[in-house]
Amino acid sequence: MSLDPAISARLKRNADGLVAAIAQQRGTGEVLMMAWMDDEALHRTLTTRRATYFSRSRQQYWVKGETSGHTQHVHEVRLDCDGDTILLVVDQEGAACHTGDRTCFDADVLLS
Repeated sequence: MSLDPAISARLKRNADGLVAAIAQQRGTGEVLMMAWMDDEALHRTLTTRRATYFSRSRQQYWVKGETSGHTQHVHEVRLDCDGDTILLVVDQEGAACHTGDRTCFDADVLLS
C-alpha cells in the first residue's frame, strides 16, 4: 500500500523529498516537537495512528516511542494551506523530546 495519490499531490516536499511535521498535544495545543516525513512515513501514520517519521541522519523510519516508550497516538492529521507542513494532533505519553523533556521547545526562549 502507498499514500493516497490525492494526498501525495498536495504535498510540497523539500529537495530530499521530505515534509516538516509538527506534533501538537491534543486538548492543550502544546507544541511538542518537529520531525520529518516522506510519503511512506505519512502513509504509515495514517494507517496505524502511530506517529512515524523519517530520520535524516539514520536514513530510516522510526515510530515515536518504539524504543523509549514515549509514544504518540495520532488523533488528527492536518496539512497546512501551502502543503509544506503536516500537523499531527496527538496524545503524548511521556517525553516528546529526545532530551527527556516534555517538549522540544522548552530549551531557549529567543523572544518573550
